[in-house]
Amino acid sequence: MTSSGAQDASRPLAGVRIIEISSFVAVPLAGMTLAQLGADVVRVDPVGGAADYRRWPVTDEGDSIYWAGLNKGKQSVAVDVRSAEGQDVVQRLIADAGVLITNAAGRDWHSHEVLERLRPDLIHVEVSGRADGGTGVDYTVNAGIGFPLVTGPADLDVPVNHVLPAWDVACGLYTALAVLAAVRHRDATGAGQRVSIPLENVALATAGNLSFLTEAMVTGTSRARLGNAIYGQYGQQFSSADGAAFMVVALTNRHFRDLTELTGTSSAVEALGRSLGVDFTDEGERFRHRDALTGLFTVWFAGHTAAEVTEALSATSILWERYRDFAEVAADPKVTANPLFTALEQPRVGTYLAPGLPLAIDGAYPPAVAAPALGDHTASVLADRLGLSDADVAALRDAGTVA
Repeated sequence: MTSSGAQDASRPLAGVRIIEISSFVAVPLAGMTLAQLGADVVRVDPVGGAADYRRWPVTDEGDSIYWAGLNKGKQSVAVDVRSAEGQDVVQRLIADAGVLITNAAGRDWHSHEVLERLRPDLIHVEVSGRADGGTGVDYTVNAGIGFPLVTGPADLDVPVNHVLPAWDVACGLYTALAVLAAVRHRDATGAGQRVSIPLENVALATAGNLSFLTEAMVTGTSRARLGNAIYGQYGQQFSSADGAAFMVVALTNRHFRDLTELTGTSSAVEALGRSLGVDFTDEGERFRHRDALTGLFTVWFAGHTAAEVTEALSATSILWERYRDFAEVAADPKVTANPLFTALEQPRVGTYLAPGLPLAIDGAYPPAVAAPALGDHTASVLADRLGLSDADVAALRDAGTVA
């Protein structure tokens, strides 16, 4: 049995109420993260569901595995947000909660200006596509930042989009951070805040902070494609005799020394350095001459099985991992024996290992809580938050205002 003190520590946002109007990745992830930290998050969707309610992957019955994954631990209210009556219901819920997070940008009825009249200390966090008010999603924003032109094999001459929606994920976490900062500010001053987070700016800031943009500004050149190499360091993909692929990284001199000793190339690497007039204790030189070094190391990897490579690498300081597909990872102890994952019975989807909050708080990971079905909590939320009677809720339902 967990002590009440430990329970409080694992739910630092207990008592914070949040209304979420969202779809897709960034804001749903923010809402789920805040819920996992103890906030009371109510996701408001239109009757029938928002654009992501049936997004792939789906079960054989058509229920969205994706939607269940990003809405764990929330309550769900379904409202006809096109009607004046429905908008009034949602506005009252927002005024009661005091915090709104949304990526439904530019809608007057839940704008900061309108809602602030109902709740002067409102925290209003809005995610948009671009700072100028234009639309954008992860994949279109990414196309305009530069990353697809440095992703993929070095000899490729077409863009390669990433599979991971990195900017959505980063934007979602910035959104959660913005709420935490605004709640702290409100607790200290009594004042609310209006926060705008353009997705494109999240991508631009990240590209700038990681020096992709700064490099171009300072040197006048854009980063080139490197395949699976690592810019400025030695890292490369190798294949074993039986076809398994490994990513091997040598960030430090110790890593690099272990790699040369493992592959039996210490003397050859020294000779290569003398012939080139370079010192391979310099990480920059290891990067510049990565192809020559890789040619030396490849012989050893190609002459050993995956099991032999795994055993040998495990005995060194070298950073490495074997490439795996999602099915392999799902069956691996890094998931099956990881306390981050607990068995979750998700209605309409099934029972599976689901991740909770990836932060161990006092040594424990807050576990995953099942996602609701659309509108599961409409009646209870309207009763608890707005004081509506059963008859009131029934009247709204009969009018089609809520579902």
